[in-house]
Amino acid sequence: MTTPFKNSLKALLCATVLALSACGGGSSSTASSSTPSYGGALTPGSVTMTVTHHVTITTTLGTINIGLDGTHAPLSTANFLAYVKSGAYVNTVFHRVVAGFVVQGGGFTDAGGTATAIATTSPITLESRNGLSNTAGTIGMARTSDPNSATSQFYVNLVNNASTLDYPATDNAGYAVFGMVMDNASLGVINAIAAQATTTHASNGYPDWPVTDVTVTAVTQVD
Repeated sequence: MTTPFKNSLKALLCATVLALSACGGGSSSTASSSTPSYGGALTPGSVTMTVTHHVTITTTLGTINIGLDGTHAPLSTANFLAYVKSGAYVNTVFHRVVAGFVVQGGGFTDAGGTATAIATTSPITLESRNGLSNTAGTIGMARTSDPNSATSQFYVNLVNNASTLDYPATDNAGYAVFGMVMDNASLGVINAIAAQATTTHASNGYPDWPVTDVTVTAVTQVD
């Protein structure tokens, strides 16, 4: 599972479940004598998000309008849009809900009580030093313990998680922000997802899985 961390980071947001960690695995990265660029050398929060693309995500709880920053997070933005264009996100569920932290999706379908990971393309390079910050309402890429492992999974910050998810975080890498929720109605849908009761999924053992599936029924790139 892929995942962001909370309090050590309370647990890896699984990105293959976020892999914030790719849940279920991911190799540890080896420390380097030089500091990786991770998409730049900017301090998180030092730039203003520049929305270059808009995407509408329709779910069983409502519609979420998001904006993507292709200027500061070009790799993450292009990666996300490729999954949108391929239709990979349709019928996926928001598989991880941690109140006061994040909601995570983009990695699994859930049919008849069996969770299945979607097919993914090659991982992308981490962009955690692009100047954007994990503040409330922003969207980031989930990954495993390997900084350069993000594929399809993404998360929405429910609160300001800058102190735990921004570069360098506790793993000297951090998590890459690439977009934001665009309006109050969309934030209302995110909050409705965050309010769902959760359990440990019977078929894969992943925690924080909503008891009632919140399913993505359509994803459309507007511009």
